[in-house]
Amino acid sequence: MKYKATLLIFSFFHFFVSSSSAQTPVYLDASKDIEARVEDALSRMTLSEKIDVIHAQSKFSSPGVKRLGLPDFWTDDGPHGVRPDVLWDEWEQAGQTNDSCVAFPALTCLAASWHPQLSSMYGRALGEEALYRGKGMILGPGVNIYRTPLGGRNFEYMGEDPYLTSRMVVPYVQGLQSCGVASCVKHYCLNNDEEYRHQVNVIISDRALHEIYLPGFEAAVKEAGAWGIMGAYNLYKDEHNCHNQYTLSKILKHDWGFDGVVVSDWGGTHDLDQAVKNGLDMEFGTWTDGLTMGATNAYDMYFLSKGYQKAILEGKYTIKELDEKVRRVLRLFFRTTMNKQRPYGFLCSEEHYETARLVAGEGIVLLKNDRNVLPIQPEGKKILVVGENAIKMMTVGGGSSSLKAQHEISPLEGLMNNQIVKLSNCQIEYARGYVGDVSGNYNGVTTGQDLKDDRSPEELINEAVEKAKTADYVVIFGGLNKSDYQDCEGHDRKTMDLPYGQDKLISALAAVNKQTIYVNISGNAVSMPWRKQVPAIVQGWFLGSEAGIALADVLLGKTNPSGHLPFTWYESLSQVGAHSFGEAAFPGIWREGKKIIDEEYKEGIYVGYRWTDLKKLKPAFAFGHGLSYTTFKVSNLRSAFDETTDGNMTFKVDVTNTGDRPGADVVQLYISDVKCSVDRPVKELKAFQKVTLKPGETKTVTLSTDKRALSYWDEATGNWKAEPGEFIAWAGDSSDRLACKVKFTLK
Repeated sequence: MKYKATLLIFSFFHFFVSSSSAQTPVYLDASKDIEARVEDALSRMTLSEKIDVIHAQSKFSSPGVKRLGLPDFWTDDGPHGVRPDVLWDEWEQAGQTNDSCVAFPALTCLAASWHPQLSSMYGRALGEEALYRGKGMILGPGVNIYRTPLGGRNFEYMGEDPYLTSRMVVPYVQGLQSCGVASCVKHYCLNNDEEYRHQVNVIISDRALHEIYLPGFEAAVKEAGAWGIMGAYNLYKDEHNCHNQYTLSKILKHDWGFDGVVVSDWGGTHDLDQAVKNGLDMEFGTWTDGLTMGATNAYDMYFLSKGYQKAILEGKYTIKELDEKVRRVLRLFFRTTMNKQRPYGFLCSEEHYETARLVAGEGIVLLKNDRNVLPIQPEGKKILVVGENAIKMMTVGGGSSSLKAQHEISPLEGLMNNQIVKLSNCQIEYARGYVGDVSGNYNGVTTGQDLKDDRSPEELINEAVEKAKTADYVVIFGGLNKSDYQDCEGHDRKTMDLPYGQDKLISALAAVNKQTIYVNISGNAVSMPWRKQVPAIVQGWFLGSEAGIALADVLLGKTNPSGHLPFTWYESLSQVGAHSFGEAAFPGIWREGKKIIDEEYKEGIYVGYRWTDLKKLKPAFAFGHGLSYTTFKVSNLRSAFDETTDGNMTFKVDVTNTGDRPGADVVQLYISDVKCSVDRPVKELKAFQKVTLKPGETKTVTLSTDKRALSYWDEATGNWKAEPGEFIAWAGDSSDRLACKVKFTLK
């Protein structure tokens, strides 16, 4: 009875203070630095106010503290554009007319540019659009590793290599946050599957975790100073990653010194005790599946809501854990919504569209070009365009990255309206070729396209073949779309094969026209059983608003392609490390009697080219591969010294444009450890630079590495370790085309 009486007195006192304080606004001293302002605000907040700011009040917002002049905090999905607004408490469209956006290319395309400066431009343009829309945080970028080409969200990520991902994510985060908009880097960590993503428990070695799956996040935190990290749905060591003592409390906050906010993925919080103790700061989407299910207006029932407040009042938890969360949230406020230096936002500006075009143009990859079929010489020619993906809008769909673009130019439109075509007396025809997903809507956003076609597959193929017989060029736009079980959140692909009978179509067209060009629209590699029949193959990604312009410019030679693959393009799943150890390694095995899938990453550090190198496999196209309409020679790799004691090395290499067109090449530096006490990959990417050259021009490129580039994760000491001995540096413009090498020694 004595305890209950004390509790009632405390509760009444707390209510009295809250009520009386609300009648007298308290103004915060804006002259202080952020940490002082955080402590000032924290000292003035009531328990209820502290609880309020650490969980959602709507689908995408959390409350500020009105009494203290702290506004509500609004997040929104990225990472390719600012998602259209939904209703306060529903996933239905809000019906606004000012929430269209520029759709930027998917992050696989950005990574394929191998151009960090473009990544900075991308982040800043996205930040300006977010500012205009009143957003304090964009939920992106995504830096999960491309472990298997079946991954449903691979198109949102930056490829298979931790170093490339690290170099591309840092400027993106810096560009976005330069606008006073927080990045929320996702999905931390090991979120490499979509199927049963809430149930997958990843079993992985510490070495593989640190060498392959964490570097992108680490760089975003330690180099870019990311203000937000989103926990992943999956489990690690039997704890969900939205409240995980190992990944969040130890690695992220303790080891890396992260001072920002950990945000739960929508519906990713499962336990009050773990949410309190294991690193979660802001909770969103609980009691829903992140999309549709759950209760209306369930926010008071969130784990970090009234139940947490009640547990504090009952003495189960102290104010210390709560204050640490609130400090981080307040720090986020003062960096964003309370930042008086925030610039003004812009929506759908010419500059943003130009950024989208630049990224698309530099990310498109020329995979194959036998007989120099490309670029198309359109003068007086007949071009047959084939395929649903030539006309289908791709900015709608795919999950949380679905957008309401102000406009989207299709590949067919881009070709037909290209100035080169208009001035060349060129005739363009279209044939459907195949019918895929004709729905054209996602979460209330509709494309307005009517793609229905009742003809049989045979009729569609026959029409295309007959037209192809009289065409000078056949350009097929195929690949995937953003439908379920393709490139889409929520499900993984079931196969590497092209859907909708496209293989049959492509083979039939290649058989009757020797000038057949295949453009693959996807964020993933696909199997190509007809690859040797088709002389020219282009990887066209999901390119956003300016897709048609960028693709037409490359196909017609206005833009010289310079993209290089950010992942290994396998011949088949038999070449993939994750698919080489049976079901236990992918997609995992249901734990007996439990609603958990154990998935063991048995390939360890051997992901992508590391695996194909180890097994001496020849993929369809190697990591880093990318052709041009000109040719390049990489030569004369040298180092300033042939030995080092601190691990820092500087290399110089010459790059020459040996062709007759201006163009850009990506010089890639890989390091091999000749002898080590542990297994190490044959080589690993450790530096790169994109260089633009005129015909006949030679430039010397400087590439620098440090001791981390020579190190592996030592599980015995829990740290990076570089063993003295001999190393080899390799230079070239693809992981399978390394023209020169130099040896050096770590003393």
